[in-house]
Amino acid sequence: MRGCGARLVWWLVLSLAWLGPVLGGEEEDGEVVAEEEEEEGDVLSDELGEEDGVLVLHEHNFARALSEHRLLLVEFYAPWCGHCQRLAPAFAQAASELRNESSPARLGKVDATAQVALANEFGITSYPTLKLFRDGNRTHPLAYTGRMDAKGIVRWMQRRASPSATLLQDTAAAAAFVGSQDLVVVGFFKVAGEVVDLPFGMAEAAELFQAYGLAADTICLFKKFDEGRTDFPVDPARGLDVAELTRLLRVHSLELVMEFTKETSDQIFSAQIPHHMLLFLNKSSSAQLALQDGFRAAAGTFRGKVLFVVVDVTGYGADVLPFFGLTPADAPTLRLVKMENNRKYQMDQDAFSDTVICTFIEAVLDGKVKPHLLSAEPPEDWDTRPVKVLVGKTFEQVAFDETKNVFVKFYAPWCSHCQAMAAAWEELGERYKDHEDIVIAELDSTANELENITIHGFPTLHYFPAGPGRKMVEYKSARDVETFSKFLENGGTLPEEPPVVPKTPENSTGGEEPSPLGTAETRDEL
Repeated sequence: MRGCGARLVWWLVLSLAWLGPVLGGEEEDGEVVAEEEEEEGDVLSDELGEEDGVLVLHEHNFARALSEHRLLLVEFYAPWCGHCQRLAPAFAQAASELRNESSPARLGKVDATAQVALANEFGITSYPTLKLFRDGNRTHPLAYTGRMDAKGIVRWMQRRASPSATLLQDTAAAAAFVGSQDLVVVGFFKVAGEVVDLPFGMAEAAELFQAYGLAADTICLFKKFDEGRTDFPVDPARGLDVAELTRLLRVHSLELVMEFTKETSDQIFSAQIPHHMLLFLNKSSSAQLALQDGFRAAAGTFRGKVLFVVVDVTGYGADVLPFFGLTPADAPTLRLVKMENNRKYQMDQDAFSDTVICTFIEAVLDGKVKPHLLSAEPPEDWDTRPVKVLVGKTFEQVAFDETKNVFVKFYAPWCSHCQAMAAAWEELGERYKDHEDIVIAELDSTANELENITIHGFPTLHYFPAGPGRKMVEYKSARDVETFSKFLENGGTLPEEPPVVPKTPENSTGGEEPSPLGTAETRDEL
């Protein structure tokens, strides 16, 4: 990315603006729902069919696929998902490359909108979701953490098919291993662990400890950028903390300052670093390029807490500018983004020294800076339409009016599900336009931000009842005018329907007609 989807996190919205898919740039569903069940009597076999070298999996052949393939990477997708469509060629190319090298790894795909049982079994809530199944194990699949392109998929699967670590016997072998890739990990142990994206080596020979200046058990990350090598000594009493080592390796395998490009976007968004500090600049300006010195000087202080990213406003980063309410003319400028909720923070006045940047970041982390919230300008006729058009500047006064019951649709212009329910929402507005105490409204969440309300999916519907207390109720039922009306007429809850008692036909043999599957609407998530 969290739908157009956060996992999250400025990427949660931006994933739709970028040309390529990003990890986390996913399309999510509030729930997995079948678009169409199999026709009665149309039972699929357990044969393993293929499309473009990718196994086509469903509930009838899934177990067979697991039993026949030791390593099986499965993509759970939705046919309408734009990210899935963009991933498809790369996924097929990766499948072909793995087949050509006679790898034990295979790729498969499941249409999660049709194969509801599988989607629910594996907790699929976003598209595409990739899971690795090993040795037929169905209960503990591993989440895919690599890049969402053919090269990244092949490399990730090769690591899974290879031994966990390479034993290095002498300095020549160690030097060759260290120089083999941009990032490698070597464990130096006098007496003789996993991050799947990195090759691991293991050394125990005394000459290697001497050659690399080590006296005790140490994990060394070798890299062809920044400081070149980072050491993680093994605590002699506690031993190796795998979780902490994994975190440290992921943090230190990133460049201290990343440039946002098509090639690095996956790394940036999968870094699991809670804050991103962004420097927007025009790379064609030498004066602006010089500002990177202070930016880099500040970065080391916050390694692991804040990821520092440079965005070229005239290059690949141009498409993300609207998300920040910026234009190329605003460069150079700085923004800090809190990844869990996409809150953006702006200095009162841009200054680019490391001291000023560090002071600003500390203030944000300490909760001393309020987020910078985007707001469009309200249309002149915003309150004369049947559906009131809200923006960030007008939301509070309308939604929390103690004399009104306000029903608000939070939407994105590009969201297909929002478009599908637009007519029903307009009809609802017409139905209640003359009610003094009921307001039907909508807010474009891509252009307007609210301080205390975070929207995770589109469309999201919230009801703000009249009276004190700033109450808010999320509407989660059917999206049709009659159900909306029942909800409004009943004061923000749906009346309980009496249970339906099935009638038993005369001369029945005791069997029942299968009831049709009720299909709830899905929703795009950020």
